[in-house]
This record gives sequence, structure tokens and C-alpha cells, in this order.
Amino acid sequence: MNKGELRSHMLALLNRSDCTDALANTFLDQAIGRIRRTLRIPSMERQQTYAVASLGGLQSIVLPADLLETMDIYYDGDALVRLPLHEMLANQKTGEIGSPRFFTREQGIFRLFPMPSTGTVYLNYYSELADLVDDADTNAFSIIASDCVIYTALGYASDYFLDERGPLFDSKASAFIAEIQDQADTAEQSGGTQVMRPTHTFSD
Repeated sequence: MNKGELRSHMLALLNRSDCTDALANTFLDQAIGRIRRTLRIPSMERQQTYAVASLGGLQSIVLPADLLETMDIYYDGDALVRLPLHEMLANQKTGEIGSPRFFTREQGIFRLFPMPSTGTVYLNYYSELADLVDDADTNAFSIIASDCVIYTALGYASDYFLDERGPLFDSKASAFIAEIQDQADTAEQSGGTQVMRPTHTFSD
């Protein structure tokens, strides 16, 4: 579903004459934000590569703008271990150059130690999905988890209007989110390429 379709179905289920399109858009934005904080699914996975030689050696790498959560960092096939910042800063003072074994996040960068002079650093992460701005916009949540988005938005609408159906909407939203996450976890554990599908669909 695109944003306009999500809003139409949400408003139909809410069935209130005092909920404007602008309010509905706010509830949908809040729903996307909650689901973004909760779900970790394959369509959110990204990989960023950093060719060390082309950067002339480096102490750190810049985080992607859409990074939501780090999965892991590899250097030429070997996973790096996370260190507390104070330990990383002390280690980097030695100026040791070699295959990095450790990383630390500091604001918008990941510090590496030892400092590599050749090779490739791979950052695997969960990305922020695009916001829904225009009515024709879609993202992975609106396509595979439209039920999650709609019922989560209904929960926010119920809070706003003090609607007694709030607990029902929240319960449905939580159940849909859990089912989608369970699908993703099962596919991950089995090593399969399972396609994520909505647990509930809406028809015009």
C-alpha cells in the first residue's frame, strides 16, 4: 500500500468524522516510527564497504546516513570486536598499523584499531527506511506490514481521541509486529530466502 491507501483504510476502521487527513498522516508517521524502532527484517539490511587503500589508510570510517543499528563489521573476512571508547582512544595513541581487530562508535564514526593501510572494511547494518511523505510513497513497512502500520496508527489515534478501542488496536498491532518479526527470525535461522508477507490484507 502507498501512504494514501494506508490513510484511507485507517480512517475507515477508525470511523470518526473528526479525524482529518492531517491528523491521520501524523498517526501514520508515529506508527512508522514505532515500527522502525521495533522490527528488524531483511529488507532493512544494508552493507557499506570501505576500500582502505583508496582512503590512504584510516583510523575511522564514517557511518552511513541511514544507519539505524549496526549488525557487524568485518575486515577482509574477520569480524571486529567492539571496545569501550576509552580503551579505543588509548590503543589508537600507539599508532599501531595492521589488520583491525576492534571498533568503537563515536558520534558519526567508527574508530578502528589497529589502523589498516590496505584491504576492505565491510559494515553490515539495519537501515532507516524512507519516510512516507506523498500519498504515492511506499516503503518496506507499507508493503509487507501494512496491517502493522494501520493498527499502530489506530492506537495513536485512540490515544488522541480517548477512544475506548485503543487496547484492541494496540493488541492487534503488537500481534502483527510479532508475527512479522517471527517470520524474519525463522528465515534467518533456517538460512532461507523467505519472502516477508503481511499477516492481514485489506481490500477496497
